[in-house]
Formats: sequence, C-alpha cells, structure tokens
Amino acid sequence: MALHVGLTGGIGSGKSTVAGIFQVLGIPVLNADSVAKNLMNQNPAIRAAIQEAFGEDIYANGLLQRKKLAAQVFNNPNELEKLNAIVHPASIAAAIEWANKQTSPYCVKEAALFFESGSSEGIDFMIGVSCPKSLRIQRVMHRDMVSREEVLHRMQNQIEESLKMRLCDAVLVNNNVDLLIPQVVQLHQSLLLLAAQKKAAIQTE
Repeated sequence: MALHVGLTGGIGSGKSTVAGIFQVLGIPVLNADSVAKNLMNQNPAIRAAIQEAFGEDIYANGLLQRKKLAAQVFNNPNELEKLNAIVHPASIAAAIEWANKQTSPYCVKEAALFFESGSSEGIDFMIGVSCPKSLRIQRVMHRDMVSREEVLHRMQNQIEESLKMRLCDAVLVNNNVDLLIPQVVQLHQSLLLLAAQKKAAIQTE
C-alpha cells in the first residue's frame, strides 16, 4: 500500500504548482477539487441533494451552474456548510478508494480544506505550502480575474495559514524568493524513505 501524502495550503499558495512537480517526479496526484466537481455533476444522489438544498435551477443542461452556486455559498457560512455536508463525505471516500489502488511508493492528494473538512484522517504525512498573504491575494486576483475583496471573502472560509502550517509535517515555502523545485525534490527523497519504512513495517506484521 502506498504512503498516503496530503498537500495543502491557503488559496493562491501554489499547491497546484507543487503537485505538478510531484507528477514530473512520477508520483500520482489527486486533486480533491476536481473530484468534488465530478461528483457534483455525475453522482445522482449528490445532484439531487444539491438541487433540494439550492434549487432545481442550480443545474442547467445537465451541468452544475458553479458561479450561481458560488454566489449563494461563499458569503454565507451556513449555506457553505450545507454544501460541504453534501459533497465532502463522498469526496473523501472517493479519494481513499483512489489512494488504496495506487502502486507507487507514495501518492499525493491535493486539497485546500484538509483540516476544515476532516479529510486529514488516514493521511500518513501532510505537506503545507506557505506563501505570504499579500502575494497569495495578488496571484488569485490575476488567476481568477476577481477583486481583492472577493479573494478575502474566499480566504475567510479557510483556517488561518500559520495555524494550518503548524498542523503539517513539512512546509514548502513558495514566496518567489526561495527556489521551490529543490525543496520538493528533497522532500521527495524523504517520502521515498518513509514509504520504504512503511512497507517494511507492514511486511513484518
């Protein structure tokens, strides 16, 4: 069984960049947001629950109207909690199923809300990606073509970055100053060692 590694960080921290480096190194990566999107569009039970909670017209031509849903939940904690209660359990189960099928020494699940959603359970090693808040705001504004206020609203749905980083087993610094690739490569070597140790421990049980 592969070592299960989590990859997290605040919005705009560069999680996807780090995930891409792991993939270049031959490590399978699962994006939790992509899993959730697929479930919301393809899982009949989840579709029905979302329609019941947010209205029949939240889907159009068979597809979830993501901008319409976002407008309802991002500035409303109760509505966001309602959506997460529908989607997170199925998303977590799908990720566990995927991880258990992997044959590489370790695999990585990328998610922004590991600690917020409770999906950090079952993760053997957690990686955090740290980046100054001002730089994260700039990145998201440029990437998503949204205002500073919108980015700050999104950040309110995540726990404070310094706390999130303290909950991680290793932290990568992505601040446009420290070189990122050497940090990931060094961590890759450590994870290969941890994976070998886990495999040896399982075989001796």
